[in-house]
Amino acid sequence: MGALAAKVGAIPPRPGQRRATQEDDVLSHSDPSTGLPVGPRPDMSAAEPLVDVSERMLDRVLASLDDDKAEDIVQIDLRGRSDMADYMVICSGRSSRQVASIAEKLMDRVKQEFGRISKVEGKETGDWVLIDTGDVIVHVFRPEVREFYQLEKMWLPADQQR
Repeated sequence: MGALAAKVGAIPPRPGQRRATQEDDVLSHSDPSTGLPVGPRPDMSAAEPLVDVSERMLDRVLASLDDDKAEDIVQIDLRGRSDMADYMVICSGRSSRQVASIAEKLMDRVKQEFGRISKVEGKETGDWVLIDTGDVIVHVFRPEVREFYQLEKMWLPADQQR
């Protein structure tokens, strides 16, 4: 008698819950609140390493910004310095309309290619838009607003500042 069979026989199911079988243990995962199987287990062998995903996300973000004519693009490596993301990208648009457009197109591309819905702040005014893709945080500024806040001074090492 296997370990699963011993567990199944030893613990009676809760009211309304069916008994677990060996197939459940192999083919599905359980809902933590009910303990019932909810579907096939994810194939972890096909899962991409997190570094690869964040690198791909950074490449896609930079390509999107370049496609939309963002100016003065700066990328900052946050790995080992912050838990909020792996990279930060700061760029400028020439007008409020361009800043909002850059942000909107970036969010659409991230959703299409990675299936992620990005969080966004400030798109309504178009002075400073923050897009959080999870792995990469993007700041899109109008030039005057960027100069006022000077985020690069906070995050870039002194020898890399513009």
